[in-house]
Formats: sequence, C-alpha cells, structure tokens
Amino acid sequence: MKYILLSIFLLSTGFLFYEGLKTDPSLVPSNLISKKVPVFELQKLNNYKLLTPRDLQNKEQLKIVNFFASWCPPCKVEHPQLMELANNYKIYGIAKKDNGENVIKWLKVNGNPFTKIGLDKDGISSIEWGVYGLPETFLIDTEGNIIYRHVGPIMSTDLEKIRDILK
Repeated sequence: MKYILLSIFLLSTGFLFYEGLKTDPSLVPSNLISKKVPVFELQKLNNYKLLTPRDLQNKEQLKIVNFFASWCPPCKVEHPQLMELANNYKIYGIAKKDNGENVIKWLKVNGNPFTKIGLDKDGISSIEWGVYGLPETFLIDTEGNIIYRHVGPIMSTDLEKIRDILK
C-alpha cells in the first residue's frame, strides 16, 4: 500500500512539474479581456494632461495603458521600450501608489512616453483593472475593449509581439 501511495504521489508531482514547465509565466489570465475598460478615477499631475476613461473610448486608434511607479525597478527597465512605442502609438500612464512629485521628477529624467497620465495614489483604480504587480500593460482596441495584458516589463524582445497585436 505504501508503494502505491508513493507511486501516485510521484506521478502527480511529476505531472504538475512538467505542466508548469510548459506554462509561460508572462501569460497571466485576465477577466477583462474582450471587455470594456473599467471605470476609474485618477488624480492630476501638475501640468500633465489627466487620463480619463473617456480617453480610452476614442475610436481613432488602438491604445496602450501602462501601470508603473517611480519606485519600481522593472518599470525603469521597460521605459526605453515605451519611449519607442510612443513614436507610433498613444500610451497612457497610470502611476500606482506613488508620490506625484516623484513621478514628475522620474518622467523628466527618463522621458515621458505618455499622451496622458494620472496618479492612482490609493491603488483603487489598479484593483479595478486587476493589476497586482508593476509594471503591467494593457492594449485597448478602437471600441474601448481590452485585447491584451502584458505582465512585467516590456522588453525589446516583446516589441514585435505587441506591434503585431496593435496592427
């Protein structure tokens, strides 16, 4: 009986381990895919244009929404890729649980890829979007629906995939 239980345990563990190796950790499911962007309210950052839900309903082009923070090291790693994407797409920024002055200073030093930006000081808007880590990026279609979620920093190797989705 011991050997049967041990065999079942080892087979189960091996199967789960094997299945885990096949899973791409950057593919985190989202209940919001194919749904309208959630309603959210952000605080304005000095002279920067404030992002509102209405901006994401614009039917002219596809949009990118990036959740970031000045205190987030992976956000700094992805920033050059956002600057590159900003040459062809509208990118909207949401600074999660950050200080407005720090965000402004960070954007001045690193460059500002955002068409509009807002501060989610208490993190409530991020919760509405299902964001649990930083950075996270969402692609929005011309109807205001979320079509893709990228968890973690956008690396140069991710740019082609994102451009393909935005075509």
